Amino acid sequence: MTTLKEKRVIRHKPEHLYALVADVKSYPEFLPWCMGARIREQDDSSMRADLMIGFRLYREKFTSYVDLDPASRTINVEYADGPFKYLKNAWVFRPHPDGCEIDFYVDFEFKSALFQSVVETLFGEAVKKMVRAFETRADALHDRVS
Repeated sequence: MTTLKEKRVIRHKPEHLYALVADVKSYPEFLPWCMGARIREQDDSSMRADLMIGFRLYREKFTSYVDLDPASRTINVEYADGPFKYLKNAWVFRPHPDGCEIDFYVDFEFKSALFQSVVETLFGEAVKKMVRAFETRADALHDRVS
């Protein structure tokens, strides 16, 4: 089991960052290791999405249920199918005097114990790189809060 939390302030509006994370179909354009994204079903408050992830020789597809709450600017993800025993993650976007406080949480375990042990050594840095990728994408799409 691997659990990681990342909390940081980013100089963008919470609603912009929420919309960016909720736009799953655009992940392959900027998110490291995301090779493809497909929305299977979507309505105003949820979606079922497939992500294709890849790193070196490893390629896997997994499906998740995503609950969207724009009023509270929260996104919760539950695993549906793929290489994990389980996967949960959550995003919260709170107003902050310098822009937006992002609170990100992920908890997962792969079915393969060997792959789990390899990923655990790299995952802390991978999550930081992922959050930076969202920040860089926000910089490209929106003006920073001054």
